[in-house]
Amino acid sequence: MLLSAAGVAAVCLLPAGGPGPVTVAGALVTVDVDALEPTPVRAGARVTVPVPVEPVTMPRSAPVRVTIPELGVRSPVMELGFDDDGSMEVPPGGYPAGWFDRSPTPGELGPAVLAGHVDWGGEPGVFWGLRTLRPGDQVLVDRADGSTATFAVDRVAQYAKDEFPAGSVYGDIDEAGLRLITCGGGFDPDVDSYRDNVVVYASLVA
Repeated sequence: MLLSAAGVAAVCLLPAGGPGPVTVAGALVTVDVDALEPTPVRAGARVTVPVPVEPVTMPRSAPVRVTIPELGVRSPVMELGFDDDGSMEVPPGGYPAGWFDRSPTPGELGPAVLAGHVDWGGEPGVFWGLRTLRPGDQVLVDRADGSTATFAVDRVAQYAKDEFPAGSVYGDIDEAGLRLITCGGGFDPDVDSYRDNVVVYASLVA
C-alpha cells in the first residue's frame, strides 16, 4: 500500500503455500505468504457460502426433429445403432439426420450424438453447412414428449478420421451436451470418402 501511494510500480508473483519473489523497482524481496493474516470476519456479518449448482437437464425422450436456424436446416431424426464393423451407423442418404441411440437423448445429462451427411449424390446433405457454425448459434431438437431442447454452439472442430477424438465426442460430461458430426476436408476417391470429420460441440441452454 505504501508503494502504491508513493507511485512505485510493483509486480508480485506469489505461489500459494510458500515464499515468492516480489520485484520492486528492480530489487528482489522475499515475502512469506504463510505469515500473511487472513481478513477477519466481523461478528454478525453476513457470509456468503457458494452452493453447487446442479446442471440443467431434461428427462429421457427420443429426438424427432433437429432445426438449425443459422443454416436453414429442419430435418426429421432417425435412430442409428452400430454397423456390422462395430462403428456407428450413418443415415442411408443425404437426409435425414440420425441420433446415435447408445448416447443420451438430447437434453439428458451427457453428450447426445447426431450424425448426418455433408452431401449425397452430388447434392448438399442435411449437415452441409455444419463447418460454418459459430459459437452462440442455436440448435433446436424437438423430442418425442413434445418438448424442445435448445442448445448453443460452444465450438466447431475438424479432425482427420484416423485422429477422431472419441473420448471428447462420446465420453461422459457433467452437463447436457450435443455433438453434431459430419464429414469434411478433402475427398479421397480411392476410398470414396472424405478425409476428415467436422464436429460441433454444443451445450443445453433451454
